Amino acid sequence: MRYNVVKGAKKILSDSPYIIEHPENYKNNWSNIFQNKNPICLELGMGRGIFLIEMAKSNPDKNFIGIEIDASQTANAIQNIGTKKLNNLKIICNDANNLINYFGKEIDTIYLTFSEPWPKKQDEKKRFTSPNYLKIYDRIFKKNKHIILKTDNKILFASSLENLSEFWYTFHRVSLDLHHDERKIPNVMTDFEVQYEKEHRPIYYVDAQYKD
Repeated sequence: MRYNVVKGAKKILSDSPYIIEHPENYKNNWSNIFQNKNPICLELGMGRGIFLIEMAKSNPDKNFIGIEIDASQTANAIQNIGTKKLNNLKIICNDANNLINYFGKEIDTIYLTFSEPWPKKQDEKKRFTSPNYLKIYDRIFKKNKHIILKTDNKILFASSLENLSEFWYTFHRVSLDLHHDERKIPNVMTDFEVQYEKEHRPIYYVDAQYKD
């Protein structure tokens, strides 16, 4: 799925109350941004924000932060929020490599929804479930670790299970075909996922946790 380039994306971002322009200034103080002590959930590579917006609407007792490096996609997310008032949602338009500059041990859950799979061997370090990233997550999780991943890519899914296992995560739920799983796993779909369902692609899912 391709995204359209949004004209005036930078202006849309600078005018939005949802955008945090200097997230490094709020490290260890995100509870003050949200003005509550509710759990903070993070989505990496949020794209147009469809998943994150619905999660924020459906879970007012949790706070949500989206990370997206592309300004046009982030502007799309702002436009998709529209006139909704979501006090539990903030967005960072920047590189996920900088997470440790933005957060202390403040994050409760990380969502990885249809992340770039980087299928080639030489690119595997770029995957959001590579050891490089899992080490970063270790430094921003509040206490227990919780990662929920959805993908249509077998290579990414297989490598994710392997890497998560090596970091001592246990799998609360695993599905090789989420949309047809008899357990009816609760699920909020992304825009990619809506399209993939029409194409009858199986969606791979894991809810991985590590509890001290």
